[in-house]
Amino acid sequence: MNSEEITLGGGCFWCIENIFSRVKGISKVTSGYANGDVENPSYEAVCSGTTNHAEVVKVVFDPALVSFETILDVFFAIHDPTTINRQGNDIGSQYRSIIVVENDEQKIEAERKISELNNANAFDDKIVTIVEAQKNYYAAEDYHQDYYNNNADNQYCQLVVAKKIQKFLSNFSHLLKD
Repeated sequence: MNSEEITLGGGCFWCIENIFSRVKGISKVTSGYANGDVENPSYEAVCSGTTNHAEVVKVVFDPALVSFETILDVFFAIHDPTTINRQGNDIGSQYRSIIVVENDEQKIEAERKISELNNANAFDDKIVTIVEAQKNYYAAEDYHQDYYNNNADNQYCQLVVAKKIQKFLSNFSHLLKD
């Protein structure tokens, strides 16, 4: 398998990790923290807003099976890319909409996708998603990995994560792994 990586932040990583792990051609999704100012931050430190990290997922994918553009289409459909430092009731810089690119080609394609969506008035407001090169990435603590599947009874999972998963399933069922 020829694999590539992209790191995406669209609010709480619990919400987007489960969705991307369902997509055909994606082999691994790891919740973590990116582009902050503190080495090896804890979840508590990131949530305090003092580390400047974004909650993200690192996505490993096979571009022969799922295109980078398709990954971006899913990303923009499953979160609100028009709010600064906020997703629903989750407020803080750790919840910013961010695409952390691995190379210039990804940067160009991500910026093109944002322009395309803005020009098409795909959202009521302009997209504020940040596109930047990776400064750093740290995997989140083990209990954050596969959080939804391991904590389906959690109230946040039932009220927030499950709704995002349903939205994804309604619009992207054709992308599901067999």
